[in-house]
Amino acid sequence: MIIPLLLGALLNTIDQLHLEPIQVMLKALGTKPLANGYYEFFRIGGFSEELFKNSALALIALFLLCTGAQMNLQVQKQAFKKGIIITASKYLSGLAVGLLLGYIFDPMYGLFGLSTMTIIAAMTNSNGGMYVALSSQFGNRSDVGAISILAFNHGPFLTLLSMGLVGEHFPFIAFISVLLPVLLGIILGNLDKDIQVFLKSGETLLIPFFAFALGANMSFLHFLNINVLIAGLFLGILTLAVTGTAGILSLKLFKEKNQIAGVAEASTAGNAVATPAVIAVAASASAAAGKMDPVIAQKYADMVSVASAQISISTITTALLCPIAVVLWHRYQLRRGVDTRQEF
Repeated sequence: MIIPLLLGALLNTIDQLHLEPIQVMLKALGTKPLANGYYEFFRIGGFSEELFKNSALALIALFLLCTGAQMNLQVQKQAFKKGIIITASKYLSGLAVGLLLGYIFDPMYGLFGLSTMTIIAAMTNSNGGMYVALSSQFGNRSDVGAISILAFNHGPFLTLLSMGLVGEHFPFIAFISVLLPVLLGIILGNLDKDIQVFLKSGETLLIPFFAFALGANMSFLHFLNINVLIAGLFLGILTLAVTGTAGILSLKLFKEKNQIAGVAEASTAGNAVATPAVIAVAASASAAAGKMDPVIAQKYADMVSVASAQISISTITTALLCPIAVVLWHRYQLRRGVDTRQEF
């Protein structure tokens, strides 16, 4: 997710500088000039422009369909229980932090420039691939099986729901327009196992493509901005500390001796980087339907690049810190006589 996004942002940054050698080359190749008279290699038309510059939302929609197909509605009792506990604890703790910081600071440009939407998107959406890897190595079978429920936080659904809860007026059609690919995927994946298997590769195959397209609409300067960097690091540490602690306490509350799954879930997913763009689309639809102030909708559109950069940095931070936290918690439980690889 991160490297294609950074590459797209770097190339777009170069593109926006309108360097003379590139301008001469593009003109010589017969590229059509833009309204401002400049030439850009991301704006040469045809399949190239559609794939590398304009494809993010279409690819994200297809990604959500493939993700929905992996949401298995038939899971074993213990895995179902753990999945519900961890999903609820991660979502509620992330929502609480987002609401609290949004109440204390500006909900659009709050602490370190973090919006309520950005905080909720990063903290409630977890890295499913890393969870499976960590729970497979340090957890037991029901920990791994819980991914079937945890998959419900993979995507913009919970963030969109949260923004509705905090007072943003998204009409029902906005939810349908964003979530229809997920719902279709759920139906197809649960009706036919072969379809579920066929679409599984889309969960990973599509990520670098929509990541590059997102980056192609960002400036590399966002990642060099010290405020964005601090915000992303803070968000990553907050995600690990708050949602990890909430997961541990929730599992303890429900008499689970093994809490490794709660720590393994304390990450930010790479696909969460796409959430600000999805929210901006929903806000635009709401404004068009007269349900949201167009000024507010425009603010969501304007923050896509910075919010995506902040979430990207949070993703990297948790990808580095979450495995360390899992190993430490595994050793802690072993010292207390609890083998996290055994079922209880």
